[in-house]
Amino acid sequence: MSLIQVINPNTSLAMTETIGAVARAVAAPGTEILAVCPTHGVESIEGHFDEAIAAIGVLEQVKRGKAQGVSGHIIACFGDPGLLAARELASGPVIGIAEAAMHTATLVATRFSIVTTLPRTLVIARHLLQQYGFTHHCAALHAIDLPVLALEDGSGVAQEKVRQRCIQAKREDGSGAIVLGCGGMATLAQDLTKELGMPVIDGVSAAVKMVESLVALGFGTSKHGDLDYPLEKPLSGVFQHLN
Repeated sequence: MSLIQVINPNTSLAMTETIGAVARAVAAPGTEILAVCPTHGVESIEGHFDEAIAAIGVLEQVKRGKAQGVSGHIIACFGDPGLLAARELASGPVIGIAEAAMHTATLVATRFSIVTTLPRTLVIARHLLQQYGFTHHCAALHAIDLPVLALEDGSGVAQEKVRQRCIQAKREDGSGAIVLGCGGMATLAQDLTKELGMPVIDGVSAAVKMVESLVALGFGTSKHGDLDYPLEKPLSGVFQHLN
């Protein structure tokens, strides 16, 4: 049996429940999902400042999950905040949902589009495309121009805007797949895939299957090289608990 920790890096309990439900829906028999979020930090992650704060919460949760014996960790925010630092702390695999979604898209299409929340987050997606080597695979990026928490307000407005942007991307971009650029959009992927007749990928589901595969193969995070455990040194002040 595998225990996979799914970390929502923001403090929204409602979004954590949504993400956890999506992860459980695709998890294989014998995989248990532990969906968690920090108790302090930012309620939503919509910029570089938010990501810097959220990264500390991610590291705290990774340390806690490791102590609980989890097999692997998922960072369920499309900015993948704190990903490499989390890999230093972890022994099992750590996958970010942007990384997982982009990789998955390249396996089923030569080009993909991204649909995300606020326009200001588009530059973060571009940075990740460069970092992961997928710039030439991305046909276009779209923003619905609504904040992350609009996906949880119950009105359905944000969900309909995501749908319309996906339809636009299919019509205009010449891409073969669409990546949903927010963990809060994860519940929309299956219905949009059926409606559009093309893969619409949510990174939460993709990351669960990747972690399951890596665990089954017996692979954890390599400790040979820069992802070795952090050098032992005293941490002071508010960071003491990370020692």
